[in-house]
Amino acid sequence: MKVTTFAIKIWRWLSLLFVIGALMWTYSLFPEMVAVDFSDTGLAEKYLSKEHVFYIVMGLFLLNNVLITGLAKHVPKVDAMNLPILNKKAWAAHRTELDEHLTNWLYCLVAVINTIIGFSLLALATINSMQYKMDVFDFSWVYYVGLGLIFFVFLLPLRLLWAPAPEERL
Repeated sequence: MKVTTFAIKIWRWLSLLFVIGALMWTYSLFPEMVAVDFSDTGLAEKYLSKEHVFYIVMGLFLLNNVLITGLAKHVPKVDAMNLPILNKKAWAAHRTELDEHLTNWLYCLVAVINTIIGFSLLALATINSMQYKMDVFDFSWVYYVGLGLIFFVFLLPLRLLWAPAPEERL
């Protein structure tokens, strides 16, 4: 197993635990009505019940972790000629490397979505808390971190634009 494969699997499992922990913790902290939309001045405009927030996040969590992970498990079963990549013939000759790269990309996508959901839950809980004096603008970093992670994960398939490196024989 390559180091990148191991790191992505660890990140995916840690992000899974992060979302579950953040969801349980924030559900216990949320008031009955959770502010979810804010005006330009930072005042709450729209509210949802904490049960609705829970079910929305749980739905996103299940879609992300079941569908995308299920898709990743079926990548090796798809014929390389049917995949939307360049240099199909060259990659078909290196099928194990192609499968590993595509599976890692999908697992990385799952980890990124989980991480963004977890940070968003923590920010939402802090904003709605009476204990902390933070407003919505203190958490603008979540937007930029999320944008950076999404940009990162969509750069990973760029490796598939080039043919795989030939194996060195001794």
